[in-house]
Amino acid sequence: MTNPPRHPPGPGAKLRIGVVFGGRSGEHEVSLASAASVLTAIDRTRYEVVPMGIARDGQWLVGGDPLRALADAAGVRLALPARASASDSSARSAHRDPGLARVPTAGGLPASTAAGLDVVFPVLHGPYGEDGTLQGLLELADVPYVGAGVLASAVGMDKATMKAVFRAHGLPVVPHLVVRAHEWTEDAPAIARRVASELGYPCFVKPANLGSSVGISKVDGPSSLPAGAREAFRHDRKMLVERAVSGREIEVSVLGNDHPEASIPGEVLPGKEWYDYEAKYTEGIAKLMIPAPVDAAVTAEFQRLAVSAFRAVDAAGLARVDFFLEGDDRIWLNEINTMPGFTQTSAYPRLWEASGLSYPRLIDRLIALAVERHAGKTPFRTGRA
Repeated sequence: MTNPPRHPPGPGAKLRIGVVFGGRSGEHEVSLASAASVLTAIDRTRYEVVPMGIARDGQWLVGGDPLRALADAAGVRLALPARASASDSSARSAHRDPGLARVPTAGGLPASTAAGLDVVFPVLHGPYGEDGTLQGLLELADVPYVGAGVLASAVGMDKATMKAVFRAHGLPVVPHLVVRAHEWTEDAPAIARRVASELGYPCFVKPANLGSSVGISKVDGPSSLPAGAREAFRHDRKMLVERAVSGREIEVSVLGNDHPEASIPGEVLPGKEWYDYEAKYTEGIAKLMIPAPVDAAVTAEFQRLAVSAFRAVDAAGLARVDFFLEGDDRIWLNEINTMPGFTQTSAYPRLWEASGLSYPRLIDRLIALAVERHAGKTPFRTGRA
């Protein structure tokens, strides 16, 4: 059952924004941190904000304070927005908040909350949120939403398909193999021989459908490959084995719909051997150097390739594009992230801030792009193009 969208608000009226967070993926806690930043920074004079949580079991949490409820359930401490942090925490839990309702997943948005939303801002990372599933639900509900559509979200989530699309567009991707769980089970020694002959060691083993470096292992030799495969297959039925690149990690933020723009590039200094989950989310380990210390020609090439990657998957709204730089000018396109980490200290907004767009203004721009994209699809749906 779809929820009819609200009529466009009149002049001066607030847009009603549903901010969706949490989710069923291994990046649940990352999503909560991103949502806390968005809910704190969003301009309440322009928007009526409706927080909408998704618990680990897939149930929707609406009303009350779903962000606090999910943070308490996950055992994470967040810098909660003023409205939530001013509340009595003893009364704002998943069990005691009288305004909080759990809505079982039934193939649709919670009708009582979703009816009348002008835009949905999904701040979800990983499967069941960033992979096209939620986007398909929002398409069925005919609600404008921030970020990429079904196709781009699905392609951006699946590293194997993503790299195939990049390669088809002539973009430089790191040599890799795609291995399915049944193939590994049936003949692991044959796959190990291919890894040795085609990629060599060290290499990285990754689940095809996950982000934030969850489930990724660096494999230094043949004896470590089975453990890396087991870890990857804990998260997905398909894994990527990729040649290790000895180089610098560069990130570029992209913003827009039909005419996307790229930020200045930043360089990740992981503070560890490689940029794993701990380095990404433990304060004080990794650093982001903005701008990346590369010459003007290389900067321009990073920006060109970032926009090309964005267009290759038909992305919309936002994406962060990650690269490796070998030597002075050998660029490898690593991946595109269609819903990157979105805390105020995450790379995506920091790169735009350094490019002249503040975090609150970035939120405004993303909401405007969502409305623009939805309006652009309407003539084709009605046959009045």
